[in-house]
Amino acid sequence: MTDQPHNLSYDPHSRFPVGLPASGAWMRGHPVGRRRFMTVTDQRPFALEGGGGLAHIRIAYETWGQLADDASNAVLVCHALTGDSHAAGGIEIGHSADGWWDALIGPGRALDTDRYFVVCANVLGGCQGSTGPSSIDPATGTNYGPTFPQVTIRDIVRTQKRLADRLGIDRWLSVVGGSMGGMQVLEWGAMYPHRVKSLMPIASVAAASAMQIGWSAVERLAVVTDRDFHGGWYYDAGDGEGPWQGLALARQISQITYRTTHVFDERFGRDAHDPRTEFNQWGRYEIESYLDHHGQKLVGRFDANSFLVLSKAMDLHDVGRGRGGAAAALGRFRMPVLTTSVTSDILYPPYQQQEMHDLIEAGGGDCSYHVVDSPQGHDGFLLESEFLGPLIADTLTKAEKTS
Repeated sequence: MTDQPHNLSYDPHSRFPVGLPASGAWMRGHPVGRRRFMTVTDQRPFALEGGGGLAHIRIAYETWGQLADDASNAVLVCHALTGDSHAAGGIEIGHSADGWWDALIGPGRALDTDRYFVVCANVLGGCQGSTGPSSIDPATGTNYGPTFPQVTIRDIVRTQKRLADRLGIDRWLSVVGGSMGGMQVLEWGAMYPHRVKSLMPIASVAAASAMQIGWSAVERLAVVTDRDFHGGWYYDAGDGEGPWQGLALARQISQITYRTTHVFDERFGRDAHDPRTEFNQWGRYEIESYLDHHGQKLVGRFDANSFLVLSKAMDLHDVGRGRGGAAAALGRFRMPVLTTSVTSDILYPPYQQQEMHDLIEAGGGDCSYHVVDSPQGHDGFLLESEFLGPLIADTLTKAEKTS
């Protein structure tokens, strides 16, 4: 028995810092950092796959290396759900986190910036400089908020194609990305096969599965049921008064799906965060503290409405939609493809990448499939750089030799 009092009510403020922002989106007036900007729209609105359109679209992007005179050395890197254009580089003014693929991009690395011109763009619907729900709607002068239309992976890729046009890149040496980034890679192959010399979809899928949609739906519910979500109209809320609880919870749920039992047991076990409160109802274990930390980090750099839009875009992903099915769409790929799996990935399990490989090969295409034996789960596409690096480098070399 213990004589410690039991806490019968849950106070989220006891687990998170006071004053988390209503939105972690990059806004006009914030430090630009290494971002560059391009206006996508011309004299006509940008039509969206699901209907409707956007009159004005701006895309934020970053580049590394130098574009060759013939533009033959350009590589497009596509980010995952909560990523952004800052794929390489450190924390600096304008960028609150290290580049999410910094171990793979740079001089002498797999994406060798002494050889290649590497581009990464924040996706349409995102919140780190590209047009999304946190952006100002020119028709109203206020944030789009929940009026921002639903976009798809195909819409995102179409904006990237316009960026390539503006940069003078007729054909990417490769398009590479993991998770949601891999979905973009596949759409490049299906939509613009003549614009890509090779593809590298990593830990991704040809069409979102029922399990992936289920996890995403629960995460979105965590956001919209936050009492401070206010139907998506929260941009004028003060620090600590926005939907930070819902967004943090969504991130905590997703973080569990990104990792594995092995990693959690080895790193945290059953250790109490504070042994003095172990028998309190809301006393935390170390694993809870870890999840709280990741929830807090996301709130500081992301936007709840963007999370909803991009999460749904992933659910809508189906490379075979309107193309006769995945087998027909992937069977038309004729560029070299590299796909990889992480053995412990419970969110995008290896059988999905195996199927992708088999469908490409069955259609007469060239797909190299590799599996990394790693306990890191889905996050292995971010963490297993020693495994991925040589595969990416070899694929780029192969692409350079193709006509």
